[in-house]
Amino acid sequence: MAMVRNPTLWRSLVVAWFITLFLLSSMPKLPPGPKIPFEDKIAHTVYYSLGAACVYLARRLGQSAATGRAAVVAAVLFCMAIGAFDEWHQTFVPNRSGNDPYDWLADTLGGFVGSLLGWAALRVVRVRNSGITAR
Repeated sequence: MAMVRNPTLWRSLVVAWFITLFLLSSMPKLPPGPKIPFEDKIAHTVYYSLGAACVYLARRLGQSAATGRAAVVAAVLFCMAIGAFDEWHQTFVPNRSGNDPYDWLADTLGGFVGSLLGWAALRVVRVRNSGITAR
């Protein structure tokens, strides 16, 4: 369980998340997925939720442990910035459109959802291990 509380793990996962995002965004065409209404927006929200959860946990568990609110702000701003960069980057990739404000909005929503997931995960770990509740 100590590994889960290691901020270096979460920082490393953020880097891996970003590299994966960049590689996926660099592909001219993504593999087809199931036909679900708004599947693109759902995919953006879910993927950015994962990144935001990692950012949240890295900030909360870091040496200068941020408050819950500060970690949420960091995670959401991270998703907003990376989402904007990703949309801009896609404008240079053949067969990709980019600059979709609704994709960016889904990325931002993912920041909030991921922060909530990070908070819940931290709470579960703390309650199980020491009886301390998350703030």
